[in-house]
Amino acid sequence: MIVLGTKLAGDLSVKLGQPSVLGKLIVGIVIGPAVLGWIEPSEFIDTFSQIGVLLLMFIAGLETDVQELNRNRNASLAVAVGGVILPFVGGYLSGIAIGMEQAYAIFLGLILSATSVSITVQTLKDLGQLNTRESTTILGAAVADDVLVVVLLAFVMSFLVGGDVSISSVVLKKILFFVTIVLIGWKLVPPLLRLLAPLKVTESVISAAFIVCMSFAYYAELLGITGIIGAFAAGIAISQTKYKEEVEQKIEPIAYAVFVPVFFVSIGLSVSFKGIGEQIWFIFALTLIAIFTKLIGCGLGARVTGFNMRSSFAIGAGMISRGEVALIIAALGLEAQLLAPEYFTSLVVVVILTTLVTPPILKKVFAKDEDNVKQEAK
Repeated sequence: MIVLGTKLAGDLSVKLGQPSVLGKLIVGIVIGPAVLGWIEPSEFIDTFSQIGVLLLMFIAGLETDVQELNRNRNASLAVAVGGVILPFVGGYLSGIAIGMEQAYAIFLGLILSATSVSITVQTLKDLGQLNTRESTTILGAAVADDVLVVVLLAFVMSFLVGGDVSISSVVLKKILFFVTIVLIGWKLVPPLLRLLAPLKVTESVISAAFIVCMSFAYYAELLGITGIIGAFAAGIAISQTKYKEEVEQKIEPIAYAVFVPVFFVSIGLSVSFKGIGEQIWFIFALTLIAIFTKLIGCGLGARVTGFNMRSSFAIGAGMISRGEVALIIAALGLEAQLLAPEYFTSLVVVVILTTLVTPPILKKVFAKDEDNVKQEAK
């Protein structure tokens, strides 16, 4: 039902002039508990969706130009910083404005600071824009954003919860991850693939690539970084070997046939319309704040590092989606009593809405760019 639903909805979305991912996200809401109730959240779906998002980011890593990523490192950092500071301030002030306690308001700002570009990656892939300078900057900024938000999360938890969270330990783990992952990707991944490729079994290369992807994701989670960053790094590592094209051609059918569709639907399964009527204005206002603080903050970061207005807007739009990263932080806040239970469902809806608006905005921005190119050609 999930696979059929996503394929039909994706096709309809394209026919209506939108990226296919938008239809895939909406169908999750339709067949989920919010509307028809045909599919319920389960551990099985959660597992498949996690594999799906890891494979999605792994493919993004395979298709990333490392030299371009390195050239845009300063822009990516500026985009990430702008995309953390402005949403954090916006979320904090919003919490204070509606009468939240200071600790709750701070944590609300932290939730809005998160970014998850898995939906952006799929949208850019649909639009054939995954190898542009803007896309490379977005991917680099997403990595930097993840590190900044995790460090900020540790800082907030240590002060507001009073636990034994060590800021220095968190920072050291992040440094350890990036240093070791570069060394592993450079020195161990190529010989591992060369060792496993000649095995007299079917699809030994793709199996080796899958092992690398999941191992990197596990290592990232172990050191407190989201697994999607590890999977992205694994894709970059394999992209530097002679097996890049073979892995890319064979991993996509596996990912897009089953696992990625489940990931898209799983986002919609989180939506519930029960009890949100009383908070409809809160949801509306917070969604606007979530969208515009990321758009402006990240856009400014891009602008000051040399991008033109259109490119800056595109980069800001690509960072809007909060996705699973914000949902994880919200769940942690609920458990640590830094997020009031009555606001949890509303925040989930806000996260979903930021995810839904990203594809059409990117479509509009890049469609204008294509029109400009055609006009110049004429």
